[in-house]
Amino acid sequence: MVASMTAFARKQTEFDWGTMSWEIRSVNHRFLESGIRVPDSLRVLEPIVRDTLRKALSRGKVDIQLRVSGRADAGSNQALNGDLVAKLNALSEQVLQLCPGTQPLRVTDVLRWPGVLEETGPDDESLQADALALLQDTLKDFTDSRRREGEELAQLIRQRLDAVREIVLGIRQRLPEILQRQQDNIRLRLDTFKIELDPARLEQEIVVLANKSDVDEELDRLLTHVTEVERVLKTSEPVGRRLDFLMQELNREANTLSSKSIVAETTLNAVELKVLIEQMREQVQNIE
Repeated sequence: MVASMTAFARKQTEFDWGTMSWEIRSVNHRFLESGIRVPDSLRVLEPIVRDTLRKALSRGKVDIQLRVSGRADAGSNQALNGDLVAKLNALSEQVLQLCPGTQPLRVTDVLRWPGVLEETGPDDESLQADALALLQDTLKDFTDSRRREGEELAQLIRQRLDAVREIVLGIRQRLPEILQRQQDNIRLRLDTFKIELDPARLEQEIVVLANKSDVDEELDRLLTHVTEVERVLKTSEPVGRRLDFLMQELNREANTLSSKSIVAETTLNAVELKVLIEQMREQVQNIE
């Protein structure tokens, strides 16, 4: 299924200790480039996140961020470090013995001492496991979004492929008429400039010019490329680079068709083809 390189997903989960959320967004890029932001306490997850993205995506500039925040009443999840308080008390008594006039430690002084109050939130392993589980859910939403948008892009491309095929088949149907009009134009120009040529030589020149302006091969290749684009759109692997190449080939054939044309009708058809191909190329730039 075709996937777009542009997408966004955000998922948040509530815990007893607070909230956790992942946010993923991506834009077009020639290769896969990931920017990962996680809290310092979960920096160990970075290589796992990078590897997870590499397995799920092949192209795009991806920015992913993990946010972790405690509850407003986080103070109720704090516990007293009894060992540290006991050590502080023992040290305070030693200081009082050495310096009798010194003021003893107050309760507020002890509570403000670094490490006396400890958070009783989840341990590191639980936090990491929760983060990775939420990442998988968020990444699923993200890839689903890319596929939905990709299918819409594919539908737009198919519509233009139908228009290209219709133009090509129309040219092919009128090709004998177009070739005859080309010959008539040549004879008209010779008559206009009063140029007299041997009839055999004239026919020979007309045949040479007709061969040069024959676009049958270009029409064949255009139809072949259209069929190949339709086939590629049905495949399950990433197709962006392949489609980009096919757009170049379609454009090359349309340019050749235009350069060979010596009647206005074919020239206009070639211009319409190039407009449709350019519209498809712009959509292909968004496909993974």
